[in-house]
Amino acid sequence: MTDTEVIQVQVFAGGDALLAHTPALRSVYAAAFCVPPWGEDEERATEFTDRLTADARRPGFGAALAFRAGELLGFATGWITPAPFPGDRCYPQVAAGLGPERTADWLVGALEIDELAVRPTARGTGTAEALLRALTATAPGGRCWLLTSAQAPRAMSFYRRRGWTQATHPSPDGKGVVVFLGPGHPARALAARPL
Repeated sequence: MTDTEVIQVQVFAGGDALLAHTPALRSVYAAAFCVPPWGEDEERATEFTDRLTADARRPGFGAALAFRAGELLGFATGWITPAPFPGDRCYPQVAAGLGPERTADWLVGALEIDELAVRPTARGTGTAEALLRALTATAPGGRCWLLTSAQAPRAMSFYRRRGWTQATHPSPDGKGVVVFLGPGHPARALAARPL
């Protein structure tokens, strides 16, 4: 990328305008996640777009998309975590890692970053950081969180370098999910440090 190639980030507060970009979103998702360490397949990329239609109608849904010269480079999606804390997807692992009280206090009502994906050709350009910053700018009281795989050390390092605090510490075998609290989350200082 040269200095003349400007990345523009667009924020969406609802679903309809975002869903017009579905084919490009699927393409970015596949480029980001159909490779190690994620190893997802094309079917999972299609499942993502099917899920996105429902997710875009969640209360507090938002998205940020990064473009350069009209090409979608990456995206981030999220929503406000509902009460009671959900019991599907990876949520039971999150609740087990934090415990019921911290889960309710730290995550319910906070902005949950669901997906952050950037094309490999845009890595190292600040695109992922710009997307994360744009999406979390309006997190209620600075309260935002996300989870990633314990088997994705590059992703975990990325979040740490940007001031996110690891709040759960999976077993030493490297399996499971890891919860991170955003830089402005008031519970950051309360998160257990690794042994």
